[in-house]
Amino acid sequence: MQIGKSIRLERIFNRQTGRTIIVPMDHGVTVGPIDGLVDMRETVNHVAAGGANAVLMQKGLIRCGHRGGGKDIGLICHLSASTSLSPFPNAKCLVGTVEDAICLGADAISLHINLGDESERDMLRDLGYVTTQASRYGIPVLAMMYGRGPKIENSFDPAVVAHCARAGVELGADVVKVPYTGDIESFARVVESCCVPVVIAGGEKMESTRELVQMVHDSVLAGGRGLSIGRNIFQADDPLRLVRALRGLVHEEWEVAQAMEYMATGEEA
Repeated sequence: MQIGKSIRLERIFNRQTGRTIIVPMDHGVTVGPIDGLVDMRETVNHVAAGGANAVLMQKGLIRCGHRGGGKDIGLICHLSASTSLSPFPNAKCLVGTVEDAICLGADAISLHINLGDESERDMLRDLGYVTTQASRYGIPVLAMMYGRGPKIENSFDPAVVAHCARAGVELGADVVKVPYTGDIESFARVVESCCVPVVIAGGEKMESTRELVQMVHDSVLAGGRGLSIGRNIFQADDPLRLVRALRGLVHEEWEVAQAMEYMATGEEA
């Protein structure tokens, strides 16, 4: 691996654990200015103070989230988009370049790919093109890989998730993000099929904090290298405390009970 890429990966991954906590904030293009993504500096401050390793956002939002102070945090620039207003919301297109991300000071870039969508070939072409360009500059690429389309009955099916993860790896991604398959054994098989770090997505807003904590704990136990979770973090009642609990799970080998006790009391065992 190029030394530049290695250095940048160390800015978004914990050097000691080889794991990461990424908080995506790219939802505004898709669904508008939802709760938690209005005052961007405040949101970034909360997740940085809690111990997140990186935030992820579209190129135009980076200026809104730049604080000029506070705890440092890695930056991932997202390069693809679509909106919920479109008749084809799963068809992502490129809206930025590797050069854009470099100029903005990003440590890595990301793209969203929906396998199974009618526009799959365009998204795969974009991923292949961007990973080639990024490699020239030593910029890591995070590929968000989902199975969404007419032929896919269950996006969480372990076979579908494994296919998505492997496609990201084979087209040059340095990190792949996929949904959690629901149990340790099946997710371990997803991880085993990849030679790059696999992190889990958060998906829709969850019913309870315990559900999120359990999922993160189990994914790490299965060999996952952390998480890339947005609204379940930045829309939490106390994002700083939640990120601190997740940091315990991802980087400090906490058990579920420890994390839940911390969420209840704010005190570490």
